[in-house]
Amino acid sequence: MESLIFAFTAVIPLVALVALGYFLKKGSLMDEELAKKLNRLVFRVFLPTTLFLNVYKIEKPGDVAFGYIVYALAATLGIFLVSLGIILLIVPQNSRRGALVQVAFRSNYALVGIPLAQSLFGDEGVGAATLLSAMIIPMFNILAVITLSIFREDGEKTSVMKVVKGVTGNPLIRAIFLGLAVLVVRAAFTRAGIGFRLSQIEPLFKVAGQLSSLSTPLALLVLGAQFEFSTASELRREITIGILFRSVIVPTLGLGIAYLFFRDTFSGAHFASLVAVFATPVAVSSVPMIQEMNGDVKLMGQLVVWTTLFSAISVFLASFLLKLGGVF
Repeated sequence: MESLIFAFTAVIPLVALVALGYFLKKGSLMDEELAKKLNRLVFRVFLPTTLFLNVYKIEKPGDVAFGYIVYALAATLGIFLVSLGIILLIVPQNSRRGALVQVAFRSNYALVGIPLAQSLFGDEGVGAATLLSAMIIPMFNILAVITLSIFREDGEKTSVMKVVKGVTGNPLIRAIFLGLAVLVVRAAFTRAGIGFRLSQIEPLFKVAGQLSSLSTPLALLVLGAQFEFSTASELRREITIGILFRSVIVPTLGLGIAYLFFRDTFSGAHFASLVAVFATPVAVSSVPMIQEMNGDVKLMGQLVVWTTLFSAISVFLASFLLKLGGVF
């Protein structure tokens, strides 16, 4: 029952913000043009700030066993490749393939992964989830750029150089690697006996924290403003495929294989991080990214909303079954 309460408590605020955005549009307080501009702002400013701060907060990464990180990265790559093949076979519309491949491999780790890990396994879960975020979020974004470059809706031809340019120019990836660079400098300072930290520049970090706090609510409000029930009817088949991937197939494979082969190797904190990778909904940031890369924004928005609703079930079942299995 505690796991069920947590699942709904984690999801309800997300759904409430999406609903508020929808009613803001109905009340003529937010139109499509404003929503697009705010989406761009989230993608270029607020989310990068959040990711940079998440990486910056990592403490003593060398003290952590990295096996669960290797597994998460390998499983995500495997899910990407398998889903790519399946989507190519069952979805004829090229413009919709990019959104559906994303829903398979890309979870909402940046926004709900760390809070979820904390709820499942306390401070130890936070430490494991934060370290994993520095590796898994860049992978999500790199694979997303590759996917959207391959399945561009505008029909523009894709080349290796364009994919590389898309990856290196992605604000989210840049923010994470900037955070990793700062961690390297901090480690060098520690070895040299220098006590200075960026966080000591309080005005700078206060502003960064305020910008970061806007990323989730604003992204969800904009998502609600772009949501259309009529579109859900038109995209029923694609939405069903997305829900099955994100809420059934991926959690079963990602967590099931980890439990069968690594339950004696990975700790409860590691499994809490894996639940955040494989059982949470598709990333909210996929909507502004797909908008920037001329993908199917309407389908991606529908997939975020519906997988968010169904994630209450997937998170509950994953945490409940792992608890029965003695992991938590």
